[in-house]
Amino acid sequence: MAIRKRGATAKAAKPVASESKRPTKQQRMIDMLRRPEGATIPQLSKAFGWEPHTVRGAISGALKKKLGLRVVSEKAERGRVYRINEGTAKRAA
Repeated sequence: MAIRKRGATAKAAKPVASESKRPTKQQRMIDMLRRPEGATIPQLSKAFGWEPHTVRGAISGALKKKLGLRVVSEKAERGRVYRINEGTAKRAA
């Protein structure tokens, strides 16, 4: 006799993902940072509903360290602006 966990139900197989799949938050962040005007921490916080420290952590951890993207920042009138500097991605050591 098989033992079932309380509340466990049989799950139907997930349908194959269609091509109209929503982009991930990570991909949306990359798209915002690739724009010519870049993005500020407040813009990214508002777009994702994240706290500023979470945005900075995602830029540092996911984009720079894990994906090896070259994210640069500069001081502008509207605050510090972050961009992905194309063509200068870090090389693997």
